[in-house]
Amino acid sequence: MTETTQATDVAAAAERANVLARALPFLRRYAGATIVVKYGGHAMGEEHLAAEFGRDIALLKQVGVNPVVVHGGGPQINAMLKRLAIQSTFIDGLRVTDAAMVEVVEMVLAGTVNKYVANLITQAGALAVGVSGKDGGMIRARKLSRTVKDPDSHIERALDLGFVGEPVAVDVRVIHALTGGGLVPVIAPVGVGDDGQTYNINADTVAAAVAGALHATRLLMLTDVPGVLDKDKTLINELTLTDVDARIADGTITGGMIPKVENCVEAVRLGVKGAVILDGRVPHACLLELFTEGGTGTIIRR
Repeated sequence: MTETTQATDVAAAAERANVLARALPFLRRYAGATIVVKYGGHAMGEEHLAAEFGRDIALLKQVGVNPVVVHGGGPQINAMLKRLAIQSTFIDGLRVTDAAMVEVVEMVLAGTVNKYVANLITQAGALAVGVSGKDGGMIRARKLSRTVKDPDSHIERALDLGFVGEPVAVDVRVIHALTGGGLVPVIAPVGVGDDGQTYNINADTVAAAVAGALHATRLLMLTDVPGVLDKDKTLINELTLTDVDARIADGTITGGMIPKVENCVEAVRLGVKGAVILDGRVPHACLLELFTEGGTGTIIRR
């Protein structure tokens, strides 16, 4: 070994030691904590980001954190519906789900996607188990009711979204059984009604409900944007519940960001200490959020 090579190795080792030293206070802060991560979007579709996500979740488990993953799967559902020549329509970002379509949704979410995400984590060194909200009656759901106002008459009418649901209650016993056994739960956003009917539920909504039921320390919503931006397109690092109402009222928070923020607010109201919207396209987004001062996204808390 040359002196130059030895010096390079020593410098690299020193940098790793420095990183670990800086991360130690955060490791202590989150030791034993429950962190719910909503996973989907581009981070799921790109192979290298998916592999990094699996490694990051495995690392969290290995350092004493209890991660719980809730995943989406919209693009995968779209691809399967296209293969089966089933037309799909959306209202306010929610997929209208008839009897035939709910079978496809469950097959894709609770089958292919669920096992794919669980395997990412298992291959990275932490044992992950894929379940759906129907397993053990984990997510009890009811039909989601929505109304829309006619732009001309201003009369509201009810929308029938089919078998689209919303969580009524979350039974955390299955989750605790898995985390207590050293496993990482990976949850597909499918729920069951009192009559046994399967419901397709928005993954953000399920993540918020699960995080609230677990009184999680953090809910991390991985998205395709850096977080909540102000009117100058600058990241807002922190919002209180009151701030959120004001930012929606003044038009700062608009479009698809509104339901995402509202899910974070609901999670905080249910007992989550902080809900964070962050960019899942950034490598190691979860680790950067948890183990650096100030994080990288927008945190919403009381």
